[in-house]
Amino acid sequence: MKLRTLGKTGLPVSEIGLGLWQLGGDFGDVSDAVSTEILQTARAQGVTFWDTADVYGAGLSERRVGGFGDRKGVIIATKLGRGPQFDGMRSYTRARVRESLQGSAHNLKVECIDLAQLHCIPIEVLREGEIFTWLDDLRAEGLIAHWGASVETVEQGHLALRADGCASLQTIFNLFRQDGVETLLPQAAAQGVGIIVRLPLASGLLSGKMSAQTEFSAQDHRQYNRDGGAFFVGETFSGLPFAKGVDLANALRSFVPQGWSLADFALRWILDHPAVTTVIAGVTKPAQLLQNTAASDLPPLSADLHSRLMQFYKEDVRPHVRGGI
Repeated sequence: MKLRTLGKTGLPVSEIGLGLWQLGGDFGDVSDAVSTEILQTARAQGVTFWDTADVYGAGLSERRVGGFGDRKGVIIATKLGRGPQFDGMRSYTRARVRESLQGSAHNLKVECIDLAQLHCIPIEVLREGEIFTWLDDLRAEGLIAHWGASVETVEQGHLALRADGCASLQTIFNLFRQDGVETLLPQAAAQGVGIIVRLPLASGLLSGKMSAQTEFSAQDHRQYNRDGGAFFVGETFSGLPFAKGVDLANALRSFVPQGWSLADFALRWILDHPAVTTVIAGVTKPAQLLQNTAASDLPPLSADLHSRLMQFYKEDVRPHVRGGI
């Protein structure tokens, strides 16, 4: 597994990381045994960046990570800002931020959290900016080693970049959401801020394994949040209506090199951007993680192909994206 440096943190992390939302059971039940097998597979494959959050399964994902024994050399990132202490994301105070992070440290069984990320908090809080100072202070106290922000839109990313203490940005970036190329990734790189990419496969659309007949459980956000009924619509299928997303994924197959899967192609496209530090894809089975890590060894795509894919995005995809970019 190839390593990249997470911006100004100086931390070496695997360029394919592991998203742990699924370990909270929010995509349907994932047993303790399967969760352990996924984490064991990550260790065996050299996947050294694990991303979780306090609200994944009401702390279950964090607790499963905290109960996993062999974490030497693994950078564990968690998130804050959507938990019950923030009163429905309406009240942010220094004390509540501290309480949230202390809870995560307890779940993860650590004294100092490697990376704490604001979890897509309201844009008004980002604009005001006081929360950045609180995180700087908690870093100085030793509760966290570094902090960053997980954001929903390019505008939110730029707001977080105003803070000198921001070490990383986690953002939606994939073949169905390419806008970060224009300004966000270049600015982050100029400021030494690492880019953590989430939703690299657009909630599975870019796995190439879905059809218009694919069904999801009632507990899966791909069912209950298709139209943004529970949270930001862009977090589900990158904001695309499901049927349209399936059609667009099928259209992308004509760009894929012979012998590659659509998922290989989608992950390699992201890794071709040098501003990207790591790509986190969630899995419910160890075999899916093995497939993801294979993209690290694929050759880069040509500049001409990147240009054609941007044109495809602007003309065929972006008009259908909902929720802001």
